[in-house]
Amino acid sequence: MASISRIHNGIINNGILNVFWLIFVLMIVFLLLIIVGLLTYTDTKSMATVLQQPEFHFAVKFTLGTSIIAMLLAAAFALPVAYILSRHKIPGRAFIDTLLDIPIVLPPLVSGIALLIFFGPLFGKQLEQIGISVVFSQLGVIIAQWFIATPFAVRSFIQAFGSIDQRMEKVARTLGFSPTMVFVKVTLPLARDGLLGGVMMAWARALGEFGATAMLAGITRMKTETLSVAVFLNMSIGDMNFAIATSIVMLIIALLVLAGLKILSRREVIA
Repeated sequence: MASISRIHNGIINNGILNVFWLIFVLMIVFLLLIIVGLLTYTDTKSMATVLQQPEFHFAVKFTLGTSIIAMLLAAAFALPVAYILSRHKIPGRAFIDTLLDIPIVLPPLVSGIALLIFFGPLFGKQLEQIGISVVFSQLGVIIAQWFIATPFAVRSFIQAFGSIDQRMEKVARTLGFSPTMVFVKVTLPLARDGLLGGVMMAWARALGEFGATAMLAGITRMKTETLSVAVFLNMSIGDMNFAIATSIVMLIIALLVLAGLKILSRREVIA
């Protein structure tokens, strides 16, 4: 009876493992087919035609410009926030964590509506009096990208600072380093790879942002037209070649970002 029970348990265990392998293979094949389908849907001639269009050039330059600015702003805000949260006990920490995660869990369209109300009915007139126009402007694109990307940078930065052995910082203080010198000479170098990973994640998120951008800055061709907006605009008028070519460019950028993140994560493990 004991041997029969062991055989029965072995069949059950192997059966579960086989199901896991099947799901694993199906998932990988599904993702590969999606990528291959996108890459092979259009021909090289149509792709080359789209890549030569002024609208495409504008969308690429505009997206890269706004997303890089948004990335730098996200890093500038995320660095002090993440450092304080990782090194100090703050009252209401759970509430603050929840507040910082709101842009992550909110649908981008809802984030865009919230930003539209903030920079429109609430403070739009005051900002316009000092010459700042956010709604339906290129500045609105940057703000929307920054709002969506910053929480991702904050989370990555917190993890990077949390992975540092704080005894090294304490040793630096005993050697006479000021808190600022400890941060610059010890903390930042040790957290470098994690911080770079967070910056890349924020940039990737800003690069692909659509919902909040559309609500706050609008979807005006050749004005607030990011790559994501270009895909939407051209899909809406039936220009599949333009939409697919733009999607392929965004896919390539995303793959490059993911490759960079993998390299940085391996460097962190080795270090």
